[in-house]
Amino acid sequence: MGSRYYVGLSFLFAFISFSASAQTSKVWVADNGDGTFRNPILYADYSDPDVVRVGDDFYLTASSFNSVPGLPILHSRDLINWKIIGHAFSRQPPFDVFSKPQHGNGVWAPAIRYHNNEFYIFYSDPDYGIYLVKARNPSGPWSEPLLIKAAKGWIDPCPFWDDDGRAYLVSAFARSRAGVKSILVVSRMSADGTRLLDEGAIVFDGHEKHPTVEGPKFYKRNGYYYIFAPAGGVESGWQLALRSKDIHGPYEGKIVLAQGKTSINGPHQGAWVDTATGESWFLHFQDRGAYGRIVHLQPMKWVNDWPLIGIDPDGDGTGEPVLSFQKPRVGRTYPVTTPQDSDEFNDSSLGLQWQWHANPQTNWAFVSSAYGFLRLFSVPLPRDFSNFWDLPNLLLQKFPAPSFTATTRVTFTARNDNERMGLVVMGLNYAYVAVKKRSDGLYISQTICKDADKQTLEKETPGVRLTGGNLYLRVRVGEDALCNFSYSVDGKSFAPIGESFSARQGRWIGAKIGIFAIGSGDASEMGYADFDWFRIE
Repeated sequence: MGSRYYVGLSFLFAFISFSASAQTSKVWVADNGDGTFRNPILYADYSDPDVVRVGDDFYLTASSFNSVPGLPILHSRDLINWKIIGHAFSRQPPFDVFSKPQHGNGVWAPAIRYHNNEFYIFYSDPDYGIYLVKARNPSGPWSEPLLIKAAKGWIDPCPFWDDDGRAYLVSAFARSRAGVKSILVVSRMSADGTRLLDEGAIVFDGHEKHPTVEGPKFYKRNGYYYIFAPAGGVESGWQLALRSKDIHGPYEGKIVLAQGKTSINGPHQGAWVDTATGESWFLHFQDRGAYGRIVHLQPMKWVNDWPLIGIDPDGDGTGEPVLSFQKPRVGRTYPVTTPQDSDEFNDSSLGLQWQWHANPQTNWAFVSSAYGFLRLFSVPLPRDFSNFWDLPNLLLQKFPAPSFTATTRVTFTARNDNERMGLVVMGLNYAYVAVKKRSDGLYISQTICKDADKQTLEKETPGVRLTGGNLYLRVRVGEDALCNFSYSVDGKSFAPIGESFSARQGRWIGAKIGIFAIGSGDASEMGYADFDWFRIE
């Protein structure tokens, strides 16, 4: 594998990754428990995944766009069982810009690598350029994002350190910003990754046979330089492998993974990773609409110095995805672990599954291990408020499975009229169930907004009066992302409210589920909602 991986195992990393009790999802587990796994390994929106192995540990990051904290870091020992262990930043630069939701902007297609005993993540912001963050420990702390290339439309960077110590960066381009697409450019880079040394040179032009080539990942094996890159578009494209004996090309190309006769459309951008036992595997995403870009794992082997990904039932040399397969051979069996979803709010910090809609302010929320709740304050709406699309203080997490039920227990202490708190399913279309304070008491209702990005207005059902502020809010998300809301005053008998709602993806992301508390006007003191727990079952 050349200089691709560093084998030294850090027992500190392993301790940190497994010191907290593992959580197992009640709605999606990829490990079948019999030595096999099922795809997707992550039924959640981890777009543009990239993975690196360090010793016996695997670390994954993914695009986070405008969500904060950003650049999630997941850990696994077997490529099947994953846990969120941190994020690379808690606030996204430029800080003033991302104090408001910037849908579809922010972190695009990061690459994670391990070099000289440090973890590196390079990521692009299509409006500002290419950033670098570094850390000794993948759980953090990470360095502040450093802008190493100021440019509009330079995207999807991936670094490579050659055997002679020279460093390079491959990048793609976004036509929406740069007016350029379907080419890959390699730039020389300083050894510490903090600056590019030239303007780059085109190494591949995909206009003729591989339009919209993007998301390149750089590797070296058996004297060949390889660039893995998807082409043809997110929903209907294929995986391309390029190889050359010279880092600047020319590169010859081969389609190594396509949908074939399977139901796995795309299959799109991902990462090659090996195990300590010498096996090769490939992670990629599939676009599933409201569920986002879910992550699959494919077996991979080398044939005549070309990768073959998935299985090749017709023998044409182009693989197609598998839905189930033998687990990677990593030397032992590890416990079933899944990314966090439910949260009892009993810790002194918020669960790592939660992300804000924009850079948070310090008075939006506080956890309390002493009281065992998360308190959201009723932050006044922006003066130019039209709907939740531009509301920064939404606390959200990814859809975790094709069908699930989310329930939260909450106590609402409203201090001012028109304060609201509730449970929301957020996307281009969104819906929520909320309790609102009126002059004569508390009322619960459902609200739906369609085409929220077009500043359309919300439609609210008539409210049902409540006798108190202690209640349970619930949404059932069924197949095809059909959502039904309900509420309860005792946690046993739930009354439906409103109409069925079809969740819809956001901009480049899947739909999300979460909680909120909002107010209006310039209240002298904000009310609040104490969320006792949030459970996904």
